[in-house]
Amino acid sequence: MNYWMVKSEPGAYSWEDFKKKKEDVWDGVRNYQARNFLRDMKLGDLVMFYHSGKEKAVVGIAEVSEESFPDPTNKDWLAVRLKVNRDLNNPVSLKEIKSEDALSEMLMLRQTRLSVMSLQKDEFDIILKMSS
Repeated sequence: MNYWMVKSEPGAYSWEDFKKKKEDVWDGVRNYQARNFLRDMKLGDLVMFYHSGKEKAVVGIAEVSEESFPDPTNKDWLAVRLKVNRDLNNPVSLKEIKSEDALSEMLMLRQTRLSVMSLQKDEFDIILKMSS
């Protein structure tokens, strides 16, 4: 199993919006590295959902329910289908993530503009623990 993070501005598409749908296509990605991460997502992989913008916090966990396919908004790009897995017990803020030494090498801290990225299993587990 692999672990991932997707980022979205809550004003554009929030965790609450996603929960109402229960499952949705993750599309509109227009960065080659992020596209490659979408391509590498496998059925059942777990995905942390991060609110960017003012909130800046991991708020929930999704699961890959369909592997990559042509993006319906632009066939030259890729999309995946995600389904809701669960809420985090407590959101984990960017400030908390930055203050955790074991997370200092996270891709999200080194390439802040990526909207889709990989996570190491230990990074995923630490953030889960931090949410308890």
